[in-house]
Amino acid sequence: MQHTKIVYWSERDYLQAERDGALRHEYIAGYIYAHAGAGKLHNIIALNIASLLRTHLRGSPSHTFISDMKVRVKSAKAYYYPDIVVSGSPLDIANDSPGDFLVAPSLIVEILSESSEVIDRREKMRAYFQLDSLLEYVLVDSRRLKVEVFRRGDDGEYNVDIAGGADTVMLQSLDLKIDMRAIYEDVAFLDNEAAE
Repeated sequence: MQHTKIVYWSERDYLQAERDGALRHEYIAGYIYAHAGAGKLHNIIALNIASLLRTHLRGSPSHTFISDMKVRVKSAKAYYYPDIVVSGSPLDIANDSPGDFLVAPSLIVEILSESSEVIDRREKMRAYFQLDSLLEYVLVDSRRLKVEVFRRGDDGEYNVDIAGGADTVMLQSLDLKIDMRAIYEDVAFLDNEAAE
């Protein structure tokens, strides 16, 4: 029987390895996990959303980041690579802020796939909800027309709005309404599902 050695990583070692390496890993309480690549539909949807956000935020203090920017969740001792992140916090945007991760995002978007859905819905959601800065967490399904927006209320609790079909998605943190067709533009199943 062969045994695999499990190695504990310090945050410092992890961040240095990420800077030096070509592969990306997520970090959870001392352990690293390979960050899987994304498929074609995932990339089309992510780029559609990021483009809409970037256009909407142009000229504002907020910035849109896509897939290669880590988010640090200090209380969870974790670093994740969300699909899309928006931050306007001076902690993230200032020239002297750490260049390889964000600490105060206001919006995080994850594109769901068969392989990522459980982690995005459970582990990442639990961790992201610990971020005081996070106002909205958005889950976008890459297999059907469905978008869930988890929005922090005044009481600190998150409520969910679910959009599908011909609905409009409201991102209150950015004062932005997005048509579902814009999110799923150039996705092959769009015409079939919209007709149902």
